[in-house]
Parts: sequence; structure tokens; C-alpha cells
Amino acid sequence: MIYIKLIISFMKIGLFSFGGGYAMIPLIQKEIESHGWLSASEFVDIIAIAEMTPGPIAVNSATFVGYKAAGIIGGLVATIGVAIPSLILILIN
Repeated sequence: MIYIKLIISFMKIGLFSFGGGYAMIPLIQKEIESHGWLSASEFVDIIAIAEMTPGPIAVNSATFVGYKAAGIIGGLVATIGVAIPSLILILIN
């Protein structure tokens, strides 16, 4: 059940956020805190780690949140969830 919540939450984030990874941060924080996956201080730590690692901040933060919430599979599910909306929109065009 947590995997379904993760993929739906991160698909919403990927679909409804425009302006890049930094624009996604408030949406990610709202989803994380509404589901109780992380505390506010853990979220700040995850954003700091996501900024330091190479790659898009939204994908990095989704991976970290998924991993903290549901382990390795959770990280994969959250990463796929944040990337799927963009992939679908690219394939449609």
C-alpha cells in the first residue's frame, strides 16, 4: 500500500509542478508531511543532500524520500513516479 501512495504522490508532484526542481520543493514537503513519511527536520536534511548529489533535485529528493519511507523499492517507486508524467508528455508529442 505504501508503494501505491508513493507513486501517486510523486506522480502528482511531477505532473503539477512547473519551473524545475526548486519549484517542486514545496509540493514535495506538503506531500511528505501529509503522509507522515518524514519530519520537517528530516525533509530539510534530504533537500540538502539532494542539492549536493549530482542530478535533478526533484529526482534525488524523490529517491531519498522513497528510500526513507519504504526502503530500496520505495526509492525506485518514488523516482519512477516523479519521472513518469514528463515521460508520458514527451511521448505524446
